[in-house]
Amino acid sequence: MQRWKIGDVTISRIVEFETPSSATFVLPDGTPENLLRAPAWLRPHFVADNGYAIMSVHAFVVESCGQTILVDTCIGNDKPRSVPPWNMRQGPFLQDLEQAGFPIDSIDSVLCTHLHVDHVGWNTRLEAGRWVPTFPGARYLVGRREWEYWSEQEDQGGDDVIGDSVRPIFDAGLAVLVDSDYAVTDEVRLEPSPGHTPGHVSVHIFSGGAEAVITGDLMHHPVQCARPDWVSSADSDANLALKTRRSFLERCAESGILVLGTHFATPTAGRIRRDGEVWRFEV
Repeated sequence: MQRWKIGDVTISRIVEFETPSSATFVLPDGTPENLLRAPAWLRPHFVADNGYAIMSVHAFVVESCGQTILVDTCIGNDKPRSVPPWNMRQGPFLQDLEQAGFPIDSIDSVLCTHLHVDHVGWNTRLEAGRWVPTFPGARYLVGRREWEYWSEQEDQGGDDVIGDSVRPIFDAGLAVLVDSDYAVTDEVRLEPSPGHTPGHVSVHIFSGGAEAVITGDLMHHPVQCARPDWVSSADSDANLALKTRRSFLERCAESGILVLGTHFATPTAGRIRRDGEVWRFEV
C-alpha cells in the first residue's frame, strides 16, 4: 500500500488489481507497437517490455479534517460484467481496505469521480441475493450532473451498472447529490473535468501549502501526457475530454502540483513537466 502526506491530509491507495494488458479496449491508439515507440520515460513503470500498458484499478482513501473519504470504488465482486477480467470477480478488496486501517464502518463519505463501471463497483455488495450499500454508515456523494445523465441511460455496454451499483444507494437514502465544485472538507474540493462523462470531476486536495489532485479518468494512462490526443473509447465527448486534458496538463506543469492517476500503475503519483510541445510524467 502507498501513502502520501499533503499537509495535514493523508492519502492511501488500495489496489483492486494491477497488470500489464492491451490498452486498446480503452485507448484505441495504445497498441503495443505505438507504446513501444512512446517516450522512454514510460518504462519500466507504465509500459512493459512487450508494449503492453501497465494499468491499475484502485481506490484512494483521503483522511481530512477528521473525515475518512473513499474516492472511487473500483469494480466490485459478484457482478456480471462484459469485460472478462471484471466479470463475477472474487477479490479481497474489502479485506485489503481493512488491513490498511479502514474497516467498512470507518468510511464517512464515498465519492465517485464519475459513474462508470470501474469506479462504482464496491458502492454495493451482494447479501442474500440483494445489492446493498457496502458502507451503510457513509454518505455517498454523487455528482448532480453525472446522475442526471446516467439515470436516463439503460446500461453501460450491456452491464447494469446503475442498477446494481448506484440505484441501491439511492434506495437506501444514502446518496447526496452535489455540485461539481463541492467542498467535501476545508481541504478537499471537487473540480469539474468534463468530457469523459458529462459530470466527471477530479478531486483537489490542498493543505499546509501543499496540493495534490486525483485525476479520475481525465487521463487513463501517463502516455496521454505525451499524446494528449489519444482519446478514450469510453469518452462521452472526446473533443471536450481532449480540451479538459490539455488544460489540466498545462495547469499542473505550471503549478508543480502532485498528480495521482486513478488508473496509473505503481508508483501512481508524480508531477507533470513540460516536454517540448507536450508533457511528461515524472515519478
